[in-house]
Amino acid sequence: MTVGVNKLVHKGFLVKEKGAEDGRMVFVKLTREGRKVSAGHRYFQSNLEGELIDAVQQADGTYDGVVLNAGGYTHTSVALRDAVSAVSVPVVEVHISSILAREEFRHVSLLAPVAVGSIMGFGLDSYRLGVEALLLRGRE
Repeated sequence: MTVGVNKLVHKGFLVKEKGAEDGRMVFVKLTREGRKVSAGHRYFQSNLEGELIDAVQQADGTYDGVVLNAGGYTHTSVALRDAVSAVSVPVVEVHISSILAREEFRHVSLLAPVAVGSIMGFGLDSYRLGVEALLLRGRE
């Protein structure tokens, strides 16, 4: 594993709006798969738009990446989009289900144009894939 990957994992950051699985389990699973994952990550969950915005802003300069499931705010929050756009830390947008397979009003993500990438439709594995995407990005 390269130094860049270790650095990224050490400072990795996971933000999620809601979900059944504790975010820490993502890092436990990665460790079981042979990844060295430091305890230096942060898991944050909130249903409040302002708290999600604060968490994204606080990640800038502190963490190497954000995995963000903004839930319904994906389609409605210009303020969250502005926060993602304003930070230098890469943000990966994730969704448990495919927003494209849901109601038409959910097909548009306000976050996708300002995130480094979007992962959707892989269930709870979407979070793991989001972390993996940041690891791959850290190798560039």
